[in-house]
Amino acid sequence: MRRLLAKHPRTLLIAIAIVAVAAVSALAFWKGSGSGSATTMLADTQALSIGPGTPTAELYPGGTATVTVVVTNPNPYFVQLGSLVVYAGDAEPFGVDGGHSGCNPSVLSFLAQDHGGTGWRIPPEAGTTEGTLAIAMPAAMKMSNAAADACQGATFTVHLEGRS
Repeated sequence: MRRLLAKHPRTLLIAIAIVAVAAVSALAFWKGSGSGSATTMLADTQALSIGPGTPTAELYPGGTATVTVVVTNPNPYFVQLGSLVVYAGDAEPFGVDGGHSGCNPSVLSFLAQDHGGTGWRIPPEAGTTEGTLAIAMPAAMKMSNAAADACQGATFTVHLEGRS
């Protein structure tokens, strides 16, 4: 070995230099630093939709009914719905079908719903299918004792809105 080192000292120095450069390169790779920035943009939020409600029982004067609605979320993320209330816009909150024009919808009332204060998490769309959640609203609809006989067999429309 000494003879080899004595004959080829330059080869030994080159080998040591290569090993040293490789070690420093590896150290620089693992201890490297950098900086930069990234931006992201959320898609515009799309409105939830509330499908037609289905009562669990027929409504009668002085009675209440549980109503189930299906809420649809077209967004690719969960949406928190805090409560469902009667629409407070310029439209009438309740309507009655054309065949029962003698029934005054003012005999109806809707109990605002908030799922015990927690609201509901509406699931996101999954691929090409929008996320949906069926929401049962216990004793949500009420008909007063003042309801006329003309309300028998009527179909009612309740305009609801969701709040966050």
